[in-house]
Amino acid sequence: MEKINWGIIGLGRIANIFANSFKNVNNSNLVAVASKNKKRLNIFKEKYEIDNEYAFNDYNELINCNKVDIVYIALPHNLHSIFIKNCIKSNKNILVEKPATITSAQIIEINKLLNNKKLFFAEAFMYLFHPQTELLLKLIKDKKIGDVTQLETQFGFNIIKKGFLRYIKSMFFKEDRLLNKSLGGGSMLDIGCYTTSFSILLSKLKNNSDIKKLKIYDKKLLLNNSGVDIEVSATLDFCNGFKSKIFSSFKKNLSQISVIKGTSGEIVIKNSWHCEPSKIVCNGKEYNVENNIYKNVYSHEIDKVSRCILNGRSSPEYPAFNRLDSENNMKIIDRLIYEK
Repeated sequence: MEKINWGIIGLGRIANIFANSFKNVNNSNLVAVASKNKKRLNIFKEKYEIDNEYAFNDYNELINCNKVDIVYIALPHNLHSIFIKNCIKSNKNILVEKPATITSAQIIEINKLLNNKKLFFAEAFMYLFHPQTELLLKLIKDKKIGDVTQLETQFGFNIIKKGFLRYIKSMFFKEDRLLNKSLGGGSMLDIGCYTTSFSILLSKLKNNSDIKKLKIYDKKLLLNNSGVDIEVSATLDFCNGFKSKIFSSFKKNLSQISVIKGTSGEIVIKNSWHCEPSKIVCNGKEYNVENNIYKNVYSHEIDKVSRCILNGRSSPEYPAFNRLDSENNMKIIDRLIYEK
């Protein structure tokens, strides 16, 4: 069986989870890793049995490696745009961790560069590659809840420590990636982007879905002393009969439950983003995902991306985001965190 060879640049927590997800996927190999941290590089090399010649201290050396078919970019958010461009220059396929960029201007520029290329590009919203999302969309399209009208969705975890000593330590949180503005920190870019992406996905099920018509109500931003958003909430009105209430937080441990309302019922997703357990409750009836061949949501992502490349596709299959979807998502995020 033909396999796609992957390389990973940036070996943080998400890269480790992603690398561990290759073990159950038959069409993919992890062959190369890159990190400027030599200790971390050695740990990855040993753990995932990477040959010495494919363990790089320089990200661009991995990008230019002929052994690698696709690069998974797991660097801090502010570096995504730079290394996406480097991959494009080297004619290398790309899966970039969300958010693809930290401004809409960056993703617009990248999309222009990709227009004349036959390269695969996708943003790594892993839940969009999971069969749970396919089941959800089938239930909606089958009119199980009538016409979809509203989404309530959230994502949050507490990284703001309490107590006097922890408060003193929190003054140094600006060095933390999640709370460092220069590194693309903030709840919206890190986890709120899931809620906006889900809103776009459902809005497209309605007629006249046009991001230019979007109205934003009840926007609330809680910022820390360095201007990074700790919490963001808003109502997104797509002006086509569909609204979405979103909430992201670095202060609260929120569930991953989403509620989708329609004209004749509602759907509750138990775990919207990591899809475990893969259960959807529609009008009180529980639906289990039948074709969940992997226990890990990232394994689904790796498998489907590799399949697309093997089939000569330049974008992932629906419901995963195409480049325009990623661009529209960043336009919403721009308005939420940059627009006063």
